[in-house]
Amino acid sequence: MKDIAKLAVFGGQPAFAETLHVGSPNIGDRAQLMARIETMLDRRRLTNRGPYVEELEQRLAAFLGVKHCITMCNGTVALEIAIRALGLTGEVIVPSMTFIATPHALQWQEITPVFCDIDPQTMTIDPAQVRRMITPKTSGILGVHLWGRVCNTEALQEIAGEHQLALLFDAAHAFGCSRNGRMVGNFGDAEVFSFHATKFFNTFEGGAVATNNDELAARMRLMQNFGFSGLDNVIYIGTNGKMNEVSAAMGLTGLESLDEFMAVNYQHYLQYERELADIPGIALFRFEPGEQYNYQYIAVEVDANRCGLSRDAFVEILHAENVRARRYFYPGCHRMEPYRSYFPNAGMLLPATERAVERFMLLPTGTAMDSQSISRLCGLIRFIAENGSRIHVNLLHRTQEAQLEAVSIAAKPKKKITRTPRVS
Repeated sequence: MKDIAKLAVFGGQPAFAETLHVGSPNIGDRAQLMARIETMLDRRRLTNRGPYVEELEQRLAAFLGVKHCITMCNGTVALEIAIRALGLTGEVIVPSMTFIATPHALQWQEITPVFCDIDPQTMTIDPAQVRRMITPKTSGILGVHLWGRVCNTEALQEIAGEHQLALLFDAAHAFGCSRNGRMVGNFGDAEVFSFHATKFFNTFEGGAVATNNDELAARMRLMQNFGFSGLDNVIYIGTNGKMNEVSAAMGLTGLESLDEFMAVNYQHYLQYERELADIPGIALFRFEPGEQYNYQYIAVEVDANRCGLSRDAFVEILHAENVRARRYFYPGCHRMEPYRSYFPNAGMLLPATERAVERFMLLPTGTAMDSQSISRLCGLIRFIAENGSRIHVNLLHRTQEAQLEAVSIAAKPKKKITRTPRVS
């Protein structure tokens, strides 16, 4: 493409006939999945801790190297149950650079999320600021591993130990990742996973909590099943957080293809790394060498000063080309309700977060993508960045013309409707 007028945002044909999505689901071996579902139907065991759920929990615990893995109906309920099982109250320190479910899981239980800034290099919660934000009301720290990059778990554990705080991690982005050779699932008091359809490992809809704490695991098992301990014997308050058998069947099938999923993600990451190199104003989010990552997210930072276009303009242009790039995590949880009403000045303490939510976008990857599509997409991004200033001017002109047209339409006198008297 040599002419910016051919961009779809200006009326040209989209670069992709079919929409490319961030987080298009991985399926695995369909025949094996259907065989499992047939078996499930034959034995008429659809939920209530069936054999697939038990097998999945065992295999997940072995994969993570943890003592306990409790599957749940989704990641949000898993987070809520873990929070309640840990006895969190008052205030919990949490990053704003996360999906809204993270603070909601606290606020839902009348616990105040206290938003903390991130380390601008890792995009994860900043331990130094965590230490400064602790008050007598603080009961815990809720860290978030972002895009597969794991929090500074050692520093956070040290702080939690000094102040006798619970330490919980939202690991929705970090299944299959490690820190210092140790698998995510083993840090803090517990770690919570999401197995939503958009995650590279999914159970259609689902989640899990991993822990090495026997007492905590027993409490969460009670809480996810209404507090039942045996037949007709409720000994604890609880809810319904159980995973069903068809979700577990999907999880077992996905585990069998996990190496393939991760290998595809890694190859896509390397291709993006090569083909986005040296594009002005475009920087791929990097990982520390020597660790294991799932590479399920391709995060790109857009520097408007260098390429002439904001991240939002980039996303608008790519959407017109049928590339559903996503702004993560825009606009930041502190700018969403109810938190922007509760804490209207929170952004003053979150400079790194404020910067990140305005600059990062995620690009498509996973088994639904192929090398040719990635090359075409990277070529498109290069063209947009190299012509950013010209595109920016054209976008401004288009906006001004639309505004003038709207004013003109509004200013036109409305025709009076005259009604002919009805003759009976």
